Amino acid sequence: MMTQVQMLQFFWNDWGNHNLDFYKVYVQCGAISKDDYKTVTGQDYDVVAKTQPA
Repeated sequence: MMTQVQMLQFFWNDWGNHNLDFYKVYVQCGAISKDDYKTVTGQDYDVVAKTQPA
């Protein structure tokens, strides 16, 4: 069984899903850490959150 981080790395590397907002949701939900985010995307987690439309 794959861990959450391994699954996200699969999305990044094999499926080519490079939408950073997709991975930020996992950090915001507590599914992965900010360090895991950097491991998957190679980018620092930007703490500026987008607001959802009403």
